[in-house]
Amino acid sequence: MDAKDILGLPKNSISSAPQEKRPRPPKESQRKPDGVSREVYALTGGMAPPLMPAIDVSLLKRKQQQAEEKVTWQWLPFTSSARADNLQLYHWVRVVNGVPPSGDYSFAKFNKSVDILKYTDEEYEKFLTDPTWTKEETDQLFDLCERFDLRFIVIADRFPHMRSVEELKNRYYAVSRALLISRARSPGDVSGHPLVKEPYIAAIEVERKRALGSLLSQTKQLEHRDAEIIAEAKRIAESWLNNKAADGAEPVSAAFDSEGVSKVNALAESGTPGVLPAPGAAAAAPIGAADGASTPSSLRMLGVYLRTNVLDQMVQAANSSAGLRTIKRVDQTLQDLGVNIKPKVPTKSVCAEHLELRKEILTLLGLQKQLQYKESEVSGNRDSHAEIPSTPKRSHRADQDKAFVPESAGFGGERPGKRDNRRKVAGRFAEAPPSPPQSKRPRKLKISDG
Repeated sequence: MDAKDILGLPKNSISSAPQEKRPRPPKESQRKPDGVSREVYALTGGMAPPLMPAIDVSLLKRKQQQAEEKVTWQWLPFTSSARADNLQLYHWVRVVNGVPPSGDYSFAKFNKSVDILKYTDEEYEKFLTDPTWTKEETDQLFDLCERFDLRFIVIADRFPHMRSVEELKNRYYAVSRALLISRARSPGDVSGHPLVKEPYIAAIEVERKRALGSLLSQTKQLEHRDAEIIAEAKRIAESWLNNKAADGAEPVSAAFDSEGVSKVNALAESGTPGVLPAPGAAAAAPIGAADGASTPSSLRMLGVYLRTNVLDQMVQAANSSAGLRTIKRVDQTLQDLGVNIKPKVPTKSVCAEHLELRKEILTLLGLQKQLQYKESEVSGNRDSHAEIPSTPKRSHRADQDKAFVPESAGFGGERPGKRDNRRKVAGRFAEAPPSPPQSKRPRKLKISDG
């Protein structure tokens, strides 16, 4: 059965003669117009562009018509506003269509000058006198500062007297600060000025340069030794936090006292890193010893903290080994006793008593749990003993008074006493089917039987 039988069509309805192939109409060849790229033509399919532009043509940038411009380079004079002598110099300039550029010199905007304060003789005598400086030296200093724009290295080189860079800076900033304060109507008007807000201190500058010089002059061995000392100090601080003593513990911030710092410096000078002294060993008296013994290390690092935060962390530490149900039972017990879950007045003694009460309640709940466990064990043992019947006790005296009965006296050769007293217990294979009878061997025939 094929498709023709299913559709009910005669098998010879379709002629077996080959059909003639119809010629396909020739495709109209479209040639890509000039000026259109192949990708654009493939996307548009040869369709005509839209009649109206999608954007405003005026917004498009038009190429500058460079063909109409005539650019030349000419050797022209110029003056700069950065100079006060009106010196005329020459340079090459780009000239467009024969019109030279006008205006100031293009690099004159980079000439930045410092505003140097000027003082009068009256102001100097009233506010600026200094026993270590004369007026002539101060005048020369301010002239050089204005000339070299506060480049104090150059000023120290050009200064006629032997003065260090720090001394020149200190004198200049001290005079400028005094002039600002004296000319202000009130001290609050110039309180935000940098010279008034952050005065220059020569001693700090000298120390900074000395430290920078020692750092830059360090060798690889010194850097390695300093890294070992820092790592050793960090290890000691961590061990102090982890293994703090119960009594006499103090904050880590006070642990490294002046003696400890001197020992660290001595160790650094020796060049052999070793074990540093225990922090706080040379302290005269431990500060807050009782608080340090019961305060977590995370809060002890802080100088000031709330005691309620300490109590919360210590309660969490005490309840870390207990489950959620046990913690709820502790809170319920506190409520039954009329005690607040958190003290209203968290003083040192109140927090200590509250924490001790919580520990005792946890101990009590643990004992109650053990007691219930033991009672359940005892009751289970009693029930198991009650189910097993007790065996009768045999006295030695009754066995002696009892007459001897031979084994053959009983029926079948068994002892009746032992059979009667035998306790019937369900056997291991009581419910098992009986084993099939074994076949007996045939009895040998005797001569008399034959």
